[in-house]
Amino acid sequence: MTGFSVAGQGPALFMIHGIGARRATFDRMVEGLRDRFTCITYDLRGHGLTPWDGARFGLDDLVDDLEALRARLGIEAAHVAGHSLGGMIGPRYALRYPERVLSLGLWSTAAFRTEDDSAKVRAVVAAMREKGIGPVLDTLTARWFTDDFCAARPDVIDWRKRQVMATDPTVFLNVFDIYAETEMAPWLHEVKAPAQIITGENDGGCNPRLNRLIQGAMPGSELEILPGLKHAIFIEATEQVLPHVRRFLLAREGA
Repeated sequence: MTGFSVAGQGPALFMIHGIGARRATFDRMVEGLRDRFTCITYDLRGHGLTPWDGARFGLDDLVDDLEALRARLGIEAAHVAGHSLGGMIGPRYALRYPERVLSLGLWSTAAFRTEDDSAKVRAVVAAMREKGIGPVLDTLTARWFTDDFCAARPDVIDWRKRQVMATDPTVFLNVFDIYAETEMAPWLHEVKAPAQIITGENDGGCNPRLNRLIQGAMPGSELEILPGLKHAIFIEATEQVLPHVRRFLLAREGA
């Protein structure tokens, strides 16, 4: 893996981005945490500066990538947090490598989907396969960002769209398939790491209903629902997320 960044000092914290995004998603989180934590962000395979071998891959392959990066950096154990698809990679990593995980952050992710929930996600993927990714992008950004933010920051919306369009379409659809097909419900209760669950009040696909079920499956976890926000909580409103994350992580470190 070539696309990764390390900044700060203190206990290690991996932050894992979502579909068609980049490690830059967490730039402002890094600035707000690097005084107390060694923040590691990285581009998923086929995203940004991380290459892809052309083969189809699954959730456990993305877990393998995280473990390879941990080993490369010589980190014994770390806090692991992820957004959207990243919020599925983290718990799966903790299931396979519990001794490596100090805590988990499940940020704007989904589990316990009903058949209707799953059908809606699959329909988005099907539409992209039929029409192309570009024609569906406006639908996606409307699900990711609030109307007010879209109106106020068209430059950021354009930046996010360009990230998606710069991702190989085969990779983008592959990771969207992983997100659509992964169901953590059968094994999430086996993950014992302390967990913080965060989602936006108006996130359609990773809504508070599903996140309350995630919290119920993870004894001792905590849930924060961010008022008014949709899915892209870090690009739109890091300042609302950061205090919750910082408090949670410092409490795990006894600070």
